[in-house]
Amino acid sequence: MMATMAGSAESERRALAGSFPGGLLRLAGRIFGALGLIAALTFFFARFVTVNQTTAGFFYLVAILLIATAGGLVESTIASVVAMLCFNYFFLPPVGAFTVNDPRNWVALFAFLATSLTASQLSARAKRRTKEAVDRQREIERLYSLSRALLLTDAERPIAKQIVQQIAQAFEFPAVALYDRSSGEIYRAGFEDMPEIDADLKQAAIRTEVFPDTGGLVITPIRLGRQPIGSLAIRGASLSNAALQSLLNLVAIWLERALSVEAVNRAEVAQRSEELKSTLLDAIAHEFKTPLTSIKAVTTDLLSEPAAELRQHHRELISIADEGADRMSKLVNEAIQLARIEGGKFQLNRGVHFASSLISAALRQMKSLADEREISISIAADLPPVWVDAELIDLVIAHLIDNALKYSPASTPIVVGARQGEDCVVIYVTDRGAGIAEEEQSRIFDKFYRGKKERHLKGSGMGLAIAREIIRAHGQDIAVASKPGQGSEFSFSLPLVPRGAGA
Repeated sequence: MMATMAGSAESERRALAGSFPGGLLRLAGRIFGALGLIAALTFFFARFVTVNQTTAGFFYLVAILLIATAGGLVESTIASVVAMLCFNYFFLPPVGAFTVNDPRNWVALFAFLATSLTASQLSARAKRRTKEAVDRQREIERLYSLSRALLLTDAERPIAKQIVQQIAQAFEFPAVALYDRSSGEIYRAGFEDMPEIDADLKQAAIRTEVFPDTGGLVITPIRLGRQPIGSLAIRGASLSNAALQSLLNLVAIWLERALSVEAVNRAEVAQRSEELKSTLLDAIAHEFKTPLTSIKAVTTDLLSEPAAELRQHHRELISIADEGADRMSKLVNEAIQLARIEGGKFQLNRGVHFASSLISAALRQMKSLADEREISISIAADLPPVWVDAELIDLVIAHLIDNALKYSPASTPIVVGARQGEDCVVIYVTDRGAGIAEEEQSRIFDKFYRGKKERHLKGSGMGLAIAREIIRAHGQDIAVASKPGQGSEFSFSLPLVPRGAGA
């Protein structure tokens, strides 16, 4: 019992010392008040009303219970010792001395002291538990109020800054600071007089350690799982460990939510930007098609005239205009294709096809460009059919053949083939050009990118980007294998026909 009393007294002393010197002054006042009550009872019974030992002891116990209820364990313990001395001096024979003649009175005296100390302890414990229950209820109410306030945060303002303000308001803390490790920013409400708090906050987040409570200041890391995501500093904190941990968990959840909201916003902005670019590109491309069609019609009509009716010089100029119209028309068509792909405005019309038929169709499209080049066909035997949009795959193969024709010498052959892959059919186009440097291989599929050494060649830089998007729409991907001076191989896989498809 004495050990328990000592522990309770120590915890009460620490609580009072936390508000030094005001707390110690209040404690001293309560001790003097308790001693005054014992002195008043003693004077009253000793001078005015004669009572026996039992009555005096009973009133002393009542007084000690009142002191323990109104004050605390420290005051009631001191009052118990003083009441025992007064009881001995004024009511136990010999009266007026601190000695005891009858041994039975020694028993009564120590029984009185034990009873008064026990009563003080029980009363103080009940009071402390009541106070703790009230404090826990208040903490729960404040945590609930904080969670409700956080639900109403403005997404247009930094959420971390709003968290700091809401914590200070809900718990009535004089100063709160929050370090968000993801952004490296420190948000504060108060702490203007402590610029050094920034270093402590960063240190707490890095080392994931709790700085000791000094003068009502607590600095503690914020963790999401085991990963530290920031730290929190509070001045004037009187929270229990459970409430502090709940507060940290709440802050961690909302910091993570802030990151999620920011990522979603960035994705939405990027998507809207891409949709806007695709729409503008589609609109502009269509505006170009009308005059290009007219120009092409005029040049075709002029070139169809008999040679005698056109001078050679004029025919050459018209041929140049006709070739330029063809090139411009091709660029416009590619821009329209890319805009539709990026805008999600195209759908796959899948069907059952064979790699050989897809390659043959693409070569027919490229006949005018490929007539003067050696193109070898290498298709493995017994390839299974594939489940693709034939028109779009023909376009991909045509882009890859056109790319090989541009970037390889006219005297070198080009190989177009198909082979069996793992649960797929792989179509490839190989050339013996200058090859592609390793650092450029990851960029050649980007829109409008042109190789550093080949920027003088004609082209829009959209062909490979279109090809990649078409293959990805089929759930596959396109790849390049190349070494400088040894040529390149572009390949892509096509899905096999699933069971029940095409039936």
